Amino acid sequence: MSAIRAAVLEAVGDLGVGEVDLEEPRAGEVLVRVTDCGVCHSDLSVVDGALPAPVPVVLGHEAAGVVEATGPGVERLQAGDKVVLTPLPSCGRCYFCTRGNPTLCAEYSSALFTSTRPDGTTPLSRGGAPVHRGLGIGGWAERVVVPQEGAVKVDDDVDLAEACVIGCAVQTGVGAVLETARVEEGATVLVLGAGGIGIAVVQGARLAGASVIAVVDPVAERREAALRFGATHAVDPGEVDVTTFAMDLTSVGMDYCFEAAGVAALIEQGIDAVRPGGTVVCVGAAPIDQGITIPIAAAFTTTEKRLVGCLLGSVNAHRDIPRLLALARAGRLDLRGMITDRYPLDEVGAAVDNLRQRRGIRTTLRIG
Repeated sequence: MSAIRAAVLEAVGDLGVGEVDLEEPRAGEVLVRVTDCGVCHSDLSVVDGALPAPVPVVLGHEAAGVVEATGPGVERLQAGDKVVLTPLPSCGRCYFCTRGNPTLCAEYSSALFTSTRPDGTTPLSRGGAPVHRGLGIGGWAERVVVPQEGAVKVDDDVDLAEACVIGCAVQTGVGAVLETARVEEGATVLVLGAGGIGIAVVQGARLAGASVIAVVDPVAERREAALRFGATHAVDPGEVDVTTFAMDLTSVGMDYCFEAAGVAALIEQGIDAVRPGGTVVCVGAAPIDQGITIPIAAAFTTTEKRLVGCLLGSVNAHRDIPRLLALARAGRLDLRGMITDRYPLDEVGAAVDNLRQRRGIRTTLRIG
């Protein structure tokens, strides 16, 4: 057991930096010194109470760092390895992993909701009482203990300050296009929301060879950024009707729509904006009290529109994190440009407020 500094959410809206205790890694686990961790919309949703979570909890699930120690039975990693962490490891053995749905892993996916290990314990504590490991990692901390399946080794020359955004935003957004939807070359794509996830969707659509990549966001700075990242069009939803805009671009509606802002009402907007036979992909994590309505079920049925869920871009982290880094190295994926602000751990409140106020694209924490 060792003492570390971490950002702890004590209750909704009560976030501060303090000391917690961290266990040594158990069998199959690794101890990682966190160097950098992103601030994600899902973290903000927990801080503000839109997504309930047990407290006290250390949030942060878009992290990278260096392995410091390994538990018994760990073979693929050793001390000194640089790693990108993933909040949804794949055990490789369960019903879902063996059927090509690794993000639905029966062993590890429940951590998103329980904030514990599969056995209900947590490596974090304070005064002998449990502190939860939020969203499977607890990366707003100097060190974390995670399963070896949740740490993907990367090359020694990888810049972890940039690579951390692969852990959630880039895996999710690019994966939503290439894995969940499998967008084909020449397709038309509509992206609702141009934060970190939305910009990653734009980059994924560009990689897929989409002919039209239209972005809708109320923030002018984000619309301008979307155009730099490969969007062909960017509009303010306060100035245009999104469905009319989609029809004007294509005459039939968009092939694909990605809801990337975590707002349930935008899913309904996407259903209206896609063509008959089109696909709406729900990428953002909407607050738990928000639902959607399909007012005319017969119309949805007879137009063969599809509504698809998406969890972390349906990726296989051990396959896709190296692939995404290779694309970045080749200049086909921009990680550095996504990070618009960096804060030290002590200023986690300011970093979270950046996201709350929709400033920039991605804010990260410099930790170690």
